Amino acid sequence: MRQRGVILDVDGTLVDSNDAHARAWVEALTEGGFDVPFERVRPLIGMGGDNLLPEVTGLAKETPEGKQMSTRWGEIFQEKYLPHLRPFPGSRDLVARMRAEGLHTVVASSAEREQLDTLLKLVEVTDLLDEVVSSSDAEHSKPAPDIVTVALAKGRLAPDAAIMLGDTPYDIEAAGKAGVRTIALRCGGWPDRDLAGAIAIYDDPADLLAHYDESPLHDSWGDAR
Repeated sequence: MRQRGVILDVDGTLVDSNDAHARAWVEALTEGGFDVPFERVRPLIGMGGDNLLPEVTGLAKETPEGKQMSTRWGEIFQEKYLPHLRPFPGSRDLVARMRAEGLHTVVASSAEREQLDTLLKLVEVTDLLDEVVSSSDAEHSKPAPDIVTVALAKGRLAPDAAIMLGDTPYDIEAAGKAGVRTIALRCGGWPDRDLAGAIAIYDDPADLLAHYDESPLHDSWGDAR
């Protein structure tokens, strides 16, 4: 039987961090001379900085100005917001259930590796993960499929033997381009209409865990091992 697995997003999926990312970007952009409101930035959280920055400023991340604002965003997030973040209820227990069910667990995040490692420690799931893929492992961030494609390769998973767990339409788009289905969570702040491409939608990790036996995580493969 082929190996089966779950590709896990982290920000907004396992950790309540989307608003914090948006606020850190607003502050970094302001320092860089761009007056971009929170309401403009917030819907873009979930895509990587290489996509977000040109969307709101017209500047590529690789330009000197882009590099400076990206660096400041990371510093502001790390110093001001990260110490106050909390995992969503049920995050560790859900990942533990996946492992107990024999699923291969692979993180696929647009976050930079150092920041991602800190978030994973916050959720207390580092011991439950088989592979971790960050922005440094892929040329393009979500909604491009690169990160999901790398996650499939590192996890030795076929697209139809994996399910993505995410919270944004960018997760759904990236996974879909890689041939992977997505279960979406509302806890990232997106309305159901924007998550319509998912095969199922739940409130948060605790809600998915409570309905695990009726979810695609169980039904998609039945009891096959």
